[in-house]
Amino acid sequence: MGSSDDPGPAPASRLTYPEVGATRRWPLPSGYRHLRVRTRVGHGRATFEAAGRAVMDWRMHRAVGVSIRAADPVATPGRPVVVGLGVGRLRLRAPCEVVWTVAEETRTGFAYGTLPGHPERGEESFVVRLEPDGSVVLTVTAFSRSESWFGRAGGPLVPLFQRAYARRCGRVLRRWAVG
Repeated sequence: MGSSDDPGPAPASRLTYPEVGATRRWPLPSGYRHLRVRTRVGHGRATFEAAGRAVMDWRMHRAVGVSIRAADPVATPGRPVVVGLGVGRLRLRAPCEVVWTVAEETRTGFAYGTLPGHPERGEESFVVRLEPDGSVVLTVTAFSRSESWFGRAGGPLVPLFQRAYARRCGRVLRRWAVG
């Protein structure tokens, strides 16, 4: 069922990088900037389940301040999502495709990869894990390089923005866990 927020059916994958799925493992592929930010967001099974739902149904992203136009209400492999950063005419559209998901007893999350028109090339994952000691941790992992002139012009600011975004994701989930 479509809506005005529905980016439409997924075309055959047009991902802009060959290392699809590489955020599942470490080390990340060479030739890219790497990011790995871990944030403790709370404790216990209930927190893990709530945080996992917030990641999978896009609430975390929206609460961080980005717009999400997704074909599905939850992250689904092979389906498109358009992430919007900024406001009005300054809004940057970043088309992606969900490339993998995980829903296990102690891990929940997904990764999306870049499609043509995205200012970067690469992949980013958001995984909530219930650690053996009961801690709940969000890990944001990414590899990317600039694909657009303005991304290259941003130079060292791009990785700073990516790290700040990953930390903000963790803070949002932490607030929900204690709120």
